[in-house]
Amino acid sequence: MRAITQRSFGAPDVLEVTDLPRPAPLPSEVLVRVHAAGVNPVDAAVRSGAFPLIGRPPFVLGWDISGVVEEVVPGVTRFRAGDEVFGMPFFPRAANGYAEYVAVPSRQLARKPAALDHVQAAALPLAGLTAWQSLIDAARVEPGQRVLIHGGGGGVGHLAIQIAKAHGAHVVTTASAGKHDFVRGLGADEAVDYRTTDFADAVRDADVVLDTIGGDYGRRSIPVLRPGGLLVTVVDRTDTDLKAATESAGRRFAGITVEPDHVGLEALAALAATSRLTPHVGHALPLADAAGAHALIESGRTQGKIVLTL
Repeated sequence: MRAITQRSFGAPDVLEVTDLPRPAPLPSEVLVRVHAAGVNPVDAAVRSGAFPLIGRPPFVLGWDISGVVEEVVPGVTRFRAGDEVFGMPFFPRAANGYAEYVAVPSRQLARKPAALDHVQAAALPLAGLTAWQSLIDAARVEPGQRVLIHGGGGGVGHLAIQIAKAHGAHVVTTASAGKHDFVRGLGADEAVDYRTTDFADAVRDADVVLDTIGGDYGRRSIPVLRPGGLLVTVVDRTDTDLKAATESAGRRFAGITVEPDHVGLEALAALAATSRLTPHVGHALPLADAAGAHALIESGRTQGKIVLTL
């Protein structure tokens, strides 16, 4: 099968098309023929060596997949050959998603909603589960709550806006002025241009802040929260100083690491099936151009998600 591998850490051009043996699924697994694979910022960080999550090369990157079940190991009852599925297997261990075939535990997949094609479905798992586990599992967002989402035009942010709105929240987001029409189209009630306006002056009494940016955004978000409000970060989850500062100010803190979860995937699929959640794919490139996809994601100027097609 074709796969994208790398033999060293480095710039996007270390990614190359190679021929690898097709994986054989183990008990509890299915073999998926991949139609599309999502590209995420963590992929680029692992590739460069900045975040050596899966050890040293050689390896195959990629976690987000959408495709068709090719083979089912006897004993697996959730799927049959021919089922269309999507998921984020094995994270944070290697899943080998940039490949024509992937062997996946059946309970780390969900049925692809008919409302999404494979490219859209491949854009959903990692970013969508990050947003879902932050806003629903951790924050338990409720109707009428005020939710501030940093980076509303990005992969996690644009899905988080839709999830929060689907649960009845009043959504404020930070985004560059050029993305304001985009985030409002997703359902954001207010958009703050972070280049011209300090969000800490523009937003007050938030019940929840979701930080997808990092840096000083978390600390600057503390006074934006109402007393007892919750700061959720998917970037600085291990920052004990930030946690202490948040709690000493009378607010709550939650650091999130996304986990494979078919229950969450099925919830996202249900939202997609009723048109309340649509992943935005800013760029879809062929598998052979994985290096180009990584260059795009490292530019920091993308809108929504980047997907590789097979």
